Amino acid sequence: MIFWELCHMVSNPSAKNVAHFLDQEKDSPLIADTELLSQVLLDVLEEQTSPIVAETIHQLIEGSDAELTIKKALPRLNSRQIENLIRACSLFAQVLNIAEDHHHARRRQIHEQLESTPSPSSFAGVLHQIEDSGITPSQLQSQLNKISISAVMTAHPTEVQRQSVLKLHRQIRGLLSDYQYAVGYQKQQLTNQIKTVLLSLWQTNETRPFKLKVSDEIVNGVAYFDLSFFQAIPKLYARLSHQLNDAYPQTQLPDVIRIGGWIGGDRDGNPFVDADTLRHAFNRQSAALFYYYRDQLGELYQELPLSIRRVKVNEDVLQMAENSPEKLISRAEEPYRLAVALISARIVATSNGFGLDYGCRFGKAEPYESSQAFLDDLTKLHRSLSDNGSEYLAQGRLQDLMRAVSVFGFYLMPLDLRQHAQVHAETVHDLFKHADLEDYLSLSEPARQRVLLRELATARPLYNHYVQYDEQTTKELNIFLAAADIKHRYGETAISQSIISNCETISDMLALALIMKETGLLHIENGTPKSRLNIVPLFETIEALQNCIGVMDELLGKPWYQSLLKSRDNTQEIMLGYSDSNKDGGYVTSQWSLYQAEEKLVQIFAKHQVQMRLFHGRGGSVGRGGGPSFEAILAQPAGSVAGQIRITEQGEVITAKYAEANNAEHNLEVLVAATLKATMLPNATMTPDFELMSDLSDHAFRHYRALIEHPAFIDYFLQTSPITEIATLNIGSRPASRKTLARIQDLRAIPWVFSWMQNRLMLPAWYGFGTAIEKLIQADDGNLAKLKTHAKDSAFVYAMLSNMEQVLAKTDLGIAKTYVELAEDKASAQAIYAMIEAEYTRSKNALLQLTGHEVLLENNRSLARSLALRLPYLNALNWLQVLLLKERRGDESLDRTDGFDDDRLLQLIHLTINGVAQGLRNTG
Repeated sequence: MIFWELCHMVSNPSAKNVAHFLDQEKDSPLIADTELLSQVLLDVLEEQTSPIVAETIHQLIEGSDAELTIKKALPRLNSRQIENLIRACSLFAQVLNIAEDHHHARRRQIHEQLESTPSPSSFAGVLHQIEDSGITPSQLQSQLNKISISAVMTAHPTEVQRQSVLKLHRQIRGLLSDYQYAVGYQKQQLTNQIKTVLLSLWQTNETRPFKLKVSDEIVNGVAYFDLSFFQAIPKLYARLSHQLNDAYPQTQLPDVIRIGGWIGGDRDGNPFVDADTLRHAFNRQSAALFYYYRDQLGELYQELPLSIRRVKVNEDVLQMAENSPEKLISRAEEPYRLAVALISARIVATSNGFGLDYGCRFGKAEPYESSQAFLDDLTKLHRSLSDNGSEYLAQGRLQDLMRAVSVFGFYLMPLDLRQHAQVHAETVHDLFKHADLEDYLSLSEPARQRVLLRELATARPLYNHYVQYDEQTTKELNIFLAAADIKHRYGETAISQSIISNCETISDMLALALIMKETGLLHIENGTPKSRLNIVPLFETIEALQNCIGVMDELLGKPWYQSLLKSRDNTQEIMLGYSDSNKDGGYVTSQWSLYQAEEKLVQIFAKHQVQMRLFHGRGGSVGRGGGPSFEAILAQPAGSVAGQIRITEQGEVITAKYAEANNAEHNLEVLVAATLKATMLPNATMTPDFELMSDLSDHAFRHYRALIEHPAFIDYFLQTSPITEIATLNIGSRPASRKTLARIQDLRAIPWVFSWMQNRLMLPAWYGFGTAIEKLIQADDGNLAKLKTHAKDSAFVYAMLSNMEQVLAKTDLGIAKTYVELAEDKASAQAIYAMIEAEYTRSKNALLQLTGHEVLLENNRSLARSLALRLPYLNALNWLQVLLLKERRGDESLDRTDGFDDDRLLQLIHLTINGVAQGLRNTG
């Protein structure tokens, strides 16, 4: 009865009690799964740990005060016992995650089976809304042909769990699926298997003892295709095509969604990415892809033993059969198998040309020149089967393979290049210096534009292969030279984007254009530029978001740049930074600045008659733009989506969304459905009141900046959070800061948010909101009614408040206050904490006032239940973390018999960081 013991012990006021959030009928399978996993885990722990650790775990389960239990136990535990206690609390959080994930998937499946109408957030649901609006088939087809959606996997280090651990999690989920249908002895067998996997989890290191390399991140990124995408994407397209034809017969679903990546091409702040890294990324990607193609063709060969005596076959397939390297007499009358054998041999020959040592049992053949030629041969098979009474055979594996080839090509996923604007500027400076031109870095912005446009107007090169440039310049130029080679080898669309981090000026974009020109990625023909890459500015800070309107207006008005865009389908991509704008100005101001920027960019692009594509740099946490994707897309200003959208997927979000095929299919469908709805039905929400929201933003900004600019704030942050310990976690190849941890502006947004998650304040996602609401209401009583209307009728405000509510519910002031004891100057730290505590109370009360809720998460039973379940273990991990941090920082020495060194303390703290992150299910 572990589950019900947990129900009685939870005391979080915002979550009340687990039982309060349970629907006895709907949640009974979740209760059963939780009971099963918790009991089996407890059995493992009792066998694997010492009595004192098992006793402490039982006390936590039975409802003892977590803080008191941990404080009493810790001095009596040796190093190994402390580790075991941390691991035990972490594993309980993990199994609860697994049970809930399994339950969500089960509820979604039941909903689809029982509901007569599809979910409004599903593709079929959106199609129904489009039908009801009177949109014609030709209008829908025209829009579908323009849709381009990309979920872009980045290497940003926010996933604390190792792939080995995640694989064991997936095994447990699979066993739970089997368990619900098992009877008698089968249940005992499955219980034993679950215990075996949990034992493996217990005996596996959760943290990495080594620093991740970029090559490791590349392997991890590619692994998601074998885990889910190879299965999910063709299956998704097949299902959506079927639903589309049901609603709108004769319409076709083009390639509307792809997976993209940054891993191997993102150099911003990562000194370990170079030209060899980029080439290695494509080598690994193509290796996985060609193996998949070879495997699917092998299965297709087995599925098509059709005899020429029984079916007619089109002439082009007969010609392929005649040229087949397969010479077995038993296949002489099986033309489809012979044709597949030829295709297989050609694919193996193609893979050999990419340096892969694959063999083909059928023999040798000529390689394909392009993925389109491969697709053409598959299309011939499909047409022949469809023309000659075998249409059902054409619609299965063959059709899925054709879609896969269309989406993946020969490179799996396109990679973006990304670098900081200052590095581009320094590269141009070095090129100018060795060409005896101007001192570029000393020039004003107008002068930079003038000299760049001068060089961009001529085909004459600046880059001299015989000159010894600076190391950084050589590295940058080699990246772009490698990109040009990759586009030639793998296809023009293998690399299509080059992103400029911290972009602020027109010269930042023209500098990249010049580098591209010098490396063969931009050609000048009779003074007219033709680019092979999209130049993508990333506007990150509040100031950059405010200034980007003028920058883009002026740039799009320049004849040279207008000519460049004509070579890129007259489309300009803009990337907007959620993370740094939040760190810079706070959550409210970041969200409003992003909204305003998008709204004004829509007008600027319409003025210049240029297609805009927005790239949303969202992180996993709310403080970095996270939140449900469907609501986020619909919350964008009207006209800003227009069928084109790219969204970053990072760290633990990739695992949560895409580590399992059915879940991946669902999450990709959400992106398609939301984009289609936002594009074709964009006026279904209230437009925010500009003056009201601007006043709200201004008040929130001033209060937020007053905090982070407080003289004692940086010391408070560094000393009352595990930021220095997070910086040493082996979760990514990129350093935690650009220069130093001691300056907020140099700190990366991920460890900034990660640290506030660990000490349970979640400050970046709500600070300043409460004060801003109070000031608005004080200024005008009528503002309260306006704000309540916005909270209900504006998709933008609703999404902002909904995401904020989730984070406020995860905040725990009782635990957060204990971290204040880590500060060297207690008085200063307590003063800062008092400011934070007061603002939390104001923000929570303001949110409840606007939403009309009595408690947080009143309308989010699922999350409330999830948080309440985890609290015993999550809180225990926080108490353990605080005490270990105290010991590491010398504030307190526990009276133990086996003192251990700083490395061991750091290792234990890393385990608590890992556990808290898993309990909260968010890092960055």
